[in-house]
Amino acid sequence: MFEKLRTIIVEDEELARNLMKSFLKGNDKIEIIAECENGFEGVKMINELKPDLVFLDIQMPKITGFELLELLEHKPQIIFATAYDQYAIKAFEFNAADYLLKPYSKDRLLEAVDKVVDRIQKEGVVSDVAEKIENFPKEDVLDRVVVKDRHKIHIIPVDQIRYIESMDDYVMIYTAEGRHMKQKTMHYFEASLDPKEFVRIHRSYIVKVSQINEIQQYEKESYIVILHDKTKLKVSKTGYKNLKEVLSF
Repeated sequence: MFEKLRTIIVEDEELARNLMKSFLKGNDKIEIIAECENGFEGVKMINELKPDLVFLDIQMPKITGFELLELLEHKPQIIFATAYDQYAIKAFEFNAADYLLKPYSKDRLLEAVDKVVDRIQKEGVVSDVAEKIENFPKEDVLDRVVVKDRHKIHIIPVDQIRYIESMDDYVMIYTAEGRHMKQKTMHYFEASLDPKEFVRIHRSYIVKVSQINEIQQYEKESYIVILHDKTKLKVSKTGYKNLKEVLSF
């Protein structure tokens, strides 16, 4: 006997939520346990209720569907439902079960549910939905970073970042206000930040160019950068080459 998929709908438009619920009404594979009208609520409810399946809009106020995925401790199956077809490739990089383009029919929605049922029967309930997030499309330049700190979600505009420090599978992001840990790699940030504004100076550091006050030599072929707030960071040989390119000296 197949147990119903415990399902959460994360969608900011009430009409869209109601339409989806009417299409799913009476479906013996789905049990809707919550609905959320923004990404903040979505993160909280998904981590608390641990659903099997989430229907997720992409363009929402506050945080996007993709940013929500980065903040999840619980990893359910995801079906994206959005009016924007340009996100489809990125959605599948996140290993989404399906991608519904609005307006969709009842049959198309139920077909997506069947895909999730098949996937769970083959692979189990746990999804690696947010594990593939590193494949950031190169045409996108990051303009903000969303981090979760206990029960708070912080949205950090990229122009507030002073530098980023590597910590294995995490990074520490330093701003004028403080620091925040994020489960992301340096490779992700190096590929996603504007290369005219940020430079990789060492395997452990990416620095905002405008934060650099001076570059000092302290041994033969060894350099450090000193930021405006007097923070000193090591520069590798490759990092020095990168600095020369960006600063044209």
